[in-house]
Amino acid sequence: MEAYVALGSNLGDRAGYLLLAMARLSRLGQTRLSRLSQVYETDPIGPSGQGPYLNLVAQIETGLEPRALMRALLEVEQSLGRKRSQRWGARTIDLDLLLYGDRVMNTPLLTLPHPRLHERGFVLAPLCDLIPEAWHPTLGKTYRQLLQAVGWDGVRVWERPA
Repeated sequence: MEAYVALGSNLGDRAGYLLLAMARLSRLGQTRLSRLSQVYETDPIGPSGQGPYLNLVAQIETGLEPRALMRALLEVEQSLGRKRSQRWGARTIDLDLLLYGDRVMNTPLLTLPHPRLHERGFVLAPLCDLIPEAWHPTLGKTYRQLLQAVGWDGVRVWERPA
């Protein structure tokens, strides 16, 4: 099944954490990385005093069911030092399962599509690098249309330092 995972980091070696997370995603059973968006630098949402995030979206092919994939993503986060002490707080790595095919579900562990996907330019911009004309399974709009509605405020393509 084709799925899309958002990756973000704003603590420590942000690019390094993204690379480590992608390497661990590529080693998940029954899963392979297919394509990656550009990397974006984005303003943080949440408590003040946080540094900017690096964000990207990975397209994966997986044989894991959605809940098993979500549990695997949580394990990758934990292995990379993710602490869940403050909602929307700074983090070494954040992995969000955005889409799993066109599956729609709502369980205590997982909501698909991601419930705030359509509100977040930092997710929609990289998702549009991969599937701009695809339709959101419940909103009846393309991801390009959703990004146009949200706008690009606080979202810019990351230029890797020389």
